[in-house]
Amino acid sequence: MDPTAPPAADLHVLGALALELDGAAPVARDRLDQAGTGPLADLVARDLAGFCAEAADLELVLVGALYDPVELLRPGWPLHRELDQLAARAPRSGITGGGRVIAFGSHEGRLPGALAPSPDFAGGPLRLLPFVLTGEAGAVARVGDAFERELIERGMAGADTALAAQDAFGLRVEHARYLTVHDLAAMTALQYEHAGLAALWPLLETALLQPGGEAWLDQPPEPLLHYVDGEARIALFSPAAWRTRYAADAACDSEQARVRLQRQHQHFEARQRQIAAVLGAHGVPVNFVHCERDSDYRVELS
Repeated sequence: MDPTAPPAADLHVLGALALELDGAAPVARDRLDQAGTGPLADLVARDLAGFCAEAADLELVLVGALYDPVELLRPGWPLHRELDQLAARAPRSGITGGGRVIAFGSHEGRLPGALAPSPDFAGGPLRLLPFVLTGEAGAVARVGDAFERELIERGMAGADTALAAQDAFGLRVEHARYLTVHDLAAMTALQYEHAGLAALWPLLETALLQPGGEAWLDQPPEPLLHYVDGEARIALFSPAAWRTRYAADAACDSEQARVRLQRQHQHFEARQRQIAAVLGAHGVPVNFVHCERDSDYRVELS
């Protein structure tokens, strides 16, 4: 298996237990030890079988740790891929129905492999416990199709599952539900729209769902971006080049007009930094490309 490749779509169902938290309540811990993870994983396995009985015949792999959505929504699904690869080397135990449950917890505070949640994204209102379901291709396909239809509408976790997660992590859960990674992407797209980042989403969605694909953000006054060859190339304009593209008709015949143009350029640069930070949080490499005033910007970024 190529270690850089995502889990095969016909062999895995990728999802998460999503915990919507009371923002005023602190989170006591972001990971559980093995003893705390096993019982929670058994409850998750039971819940998932309730949405599609055939899920009980698949192997469930879960980690007892809390992550931000940006840690799951990355090209190639690296967190799920890490779970899958660790499971391939793990001893099998904990039979649930016709399937098996593999639960990864911490030992002396450390999680195996590259499963440690990033402290950079701690504290958000939505915390996720990722899981992978794997097994016979036909069963995986049927369960995956069922989950894509059902979870977004009726994927609430059992009350005892929500309470177990609340007690185990020392947090206050307002809602607990199951999502596929596609459901999570759709929710994030809506949140980004509300945050004024709707123009960026098609490019980010391409990076997530078609990492080898290509997409442009070419909608002035937004920054100019090209996703290609697995990276986002952002056009870096000098003030003169920026004015040629974005403010060619703007007046510059007074000090007040010049100050206004300077502030617009500074706002544009702040927007570039914001977009670069969002892409970086999602694991998309960012490359700034210098573009001159008289150049063909789209050629520069290709």
